[in-house]
Amino acid sequence: MTAPPPVLLLDVDGVLNALRRDLPEGWRRGTFSGYVLSWDPSVVARLREWHDAGRVELQWLTTWTEQADRLLAEPMGLPRGLRTHSRDVLPTGFGGRLGGVTGWWKLAAARAVAEAEPDRRIVWIDDDLADQAEDTSEWLAASGQVLVVAPDHLLGLTHAELDRVEAWLGPTGPTGRDDAGPHGSPPYDEPSTPT
Repeated sequence: MTAPPPVLLLDVDGVLNALRRDLPEGWRRGTFSGYVLSWDPSVVARLREWHDAGRVELQWLTTWTEQADRLLAEPMGLPRGLRTHSRDVLPTGFGGRLGGVTGWWKLAAARAVAEAEPDRRIVWIDDDLADQAEDTSEWLAASGQVLVVAPDHLLGLTHAELDRVEAWLGPTGPTGRDDAGPHGSPPYDEPSTPT
């Protein structure tokens, strides 16, 4: 039986949606629920290609929650029906003195994904990971199965960052799925830390 592909936890704002005023050539812009989003279709196409080829399983981990699938997926070029991780706290995603639960809800969701399938690799792409390094560092240090990518929210996810993810995923075999490294080990060695 073939192991399931790594999960790729995907944020929207600051990742797919670059918070920039200029619109580089080839980029698209749209308004969703009153918010203007700008994205690079070539970055989204690469994510879609990995998902469709079975290299990763895309899952939403964003404050847009179910609206990402309902409103954004098709216009941005991603498939509908991706698993969506919800939040039970404030729309900002943070708790503490503002109410809700203590800590970052996205970390709790990522941990739940890892605990549900402890042998499954995870790629987590979220611009807030750099700001949340103190909260996430202990968990990440204990989990070599997780690669985190924290794009600059003004630029969004770049092809250079996707190249880093692709290198971590390792070579693909004839099925497009990850091949194991030497002696059946995964094609990575070191635990990932926030960038």
